[in-house]
Amino acid sequence: MRRSLKDKRIVITGSSSGIGRALAMETAHRGARVVLAARSVGELDQVAEEIRRSGGTALVVPTDVTNPADRERLFDAAQQEFGGLDILINNAGVAAHGHFIDLSPEILRQTMELNFFATAENCRLAIPILAQGHEPMIVNVSSMAGRRGVPAWTDYAASKFAVCGFSESLRAELVRFGIDLMLVVPGLTKSNFGKHLLARHGRLPAQFDSGVTPETVANLVSNGMERGKHELRIERDARLLLFVNWLAPRFVDWRMAKIVRRLYSKEIAQRTPVSVS
Repeated sequence: MRRSLKDKRIVITGSSSGIGRALAMETAHRGARVVLAARSVGELDQVAEEIRRSGGTALVVPTDVTNPADRERLFDAAQQEFGGLDILINNAGVAAHGHFIDLSPEILRQTMELNFFATAENCRLAIPILAQGHEPMIVNVSSMAGRRGVPAWTDYAASKFAVCGFSESLRAELVRFGIDLMLVVPGLTKSNFGKHLLARHGRLPAQFDSGVTPETVANLVSNGMERGKHELRIERDARLLLFVNWLAPRFVDWRMAKIVRRLYSKEIAQRTPVSVS
């Protein structure tokens, strides 16, 4: 379904910085009325003020999307202020950098709670409201790591694979209600994401500075919403990796194992005992 974003009522989680902030600015510029949801109240206020100075409409709702009461308050606020909802963008996310054996069970649970469970429960609350909306849509932001797991991002990949599978299943179910669903699969993005990691134990470099800008992602996602895309893969290296993985998955396995052997060559040679965090 093609749509215009003008006058659309949009909830954007994780909208205080990075891709979420850029999405808020871009969709507001295209005429949407945006509900800004994140835990960082001061940063949300700054985003809202910038949108209003540009003539847009923004509502700030401080939200911890892992908190059921906060989730309900978020969607109640959208209904009370804007009379309903047309688009939900599940963008909030977190990650930990390190091998699975070096990370704690608590980190895995935190990652799944925010990246997957909050996304799913936001959808559960939003669907009855979206069903009454105009040209309604859900946008779930996953990751390249949700289509191909990579070393040092095990917990993150698990959560984002869950988002992909959930989104593909849900897309067909939403036909009952006339709601579209677009899955976004970005690669590396130049944002503050790397500054908020739950852990930093990995030796495989995380080169966030080499990625695309959040503004580029926001522009492509907004175009995708208007064109009714089902899946959007962003960033050339991400598309290349996923293509090669489709063509020769065993080669990608070999290549990634080779990198790990190089990074941990000393421990492998000495058969260093495994210690569980």
